[in-house]
Amino acid sequence: MIRKATIILTIIIGLLIAGCTNSDNKEFEASFKGTVDHVHGMGYAGDDNGLYFATHTGLKIYRDGAWFETTKNFNDYMGFNAVDKGFYTSGHPGKDSDLPNPIGIQRSFNGGRTLESLKFEGETDFHAMAVGYKSHDIFLMNPSKNSELEVGLYLSTDDTKSWESVEASGLEGDILSLAIHPTDSTYAAAATSAGVYISKDAGTSFEVITDSAQGTAVFFNEENLYYASYGTVPSLVKHNLANGEEEKINLPDLTEDGPVYIAQNPQSAEEIAIYTVKGQAYLSNDGGETWNQLLENGKVK
Repeated sequence: MIRKATIILTIIIGLLIAGCTNSDNKEFEASFKGTVDHVHGMGYAGDDNGLYFATHTGLKIYRDGAWFETTKNFNDYMGFNAVDKGFYTSGHPGKDSDLPNPIGIQRSFNGGRTLESLKFEGETDFHAMAVGYKSHDIFLMNPSKNSELEVGLYLSTDDTKSWESVEASGLEGDILSLAIHPTDSTYAAAATSAGVYISKDAGTSFEVITDSAQGTAVFFNEENLYYASYGTVPSLVKHNLANGEEEKINLPDLTEDGPVYIAQNPQSAEEIAIYTVKGQAYLSNDGGETWNQLLENGKVK
């Protein structure tokens, strides 16, 4: 009897927890059918299988074939990075926020319901920022002097408690995007106006891996660097970190357009998403062989 009662109690507790979670989602997320514009980041944040778009007016989420928007925290999320527990971000407070402007570096481990301030509130808006998906190491470009940092590239491996200046020799051009490996922060990458660059020594030095093309996006998984560039046409490439071999990935028909954000579902390696300069979003469930359009000129399809 005791064992049976224990099993029943466990089931009841599980149902209550599930009920609370569903209720929280309904209160914080609402169905969305509008336009997704001013996107400043994209990724699979946490483990809820949602593809998060960081916009000028808060988070928009594509999950299980449906679109959602948050019902509060309409912050202008810049430097947005999805991690295993949620996301890290910078930017500016929304109309419903009492955060200082700019918001410095913030993180959320509950889908954006609440934000935790880490550093530089009221000081700096970081546009070029990368965070390790599992390590949570932060690699960023500081655009102007603040209370701790001079202008330049920095790495923090202890959630902003300390910073190491990064030399970045060999890195050229204006930085458009940064990426850092999910677990091994000796690997970093940058997409710049001069090309795509990779570092294998925690940003001390970089080497270019593109030829006569502007870099537009970079993204790491454990084994590869995915990068997008634009020469005469857009290109999406998978670069193997172990041997440097490259595989060109098929792109949807993009006219004078190209990816600026790349994401991969950590629960399904074949699921890849891109967001483009012109506000198109596409999702592939077969590693880029075919693409399903999620946004057309920013409008939900």
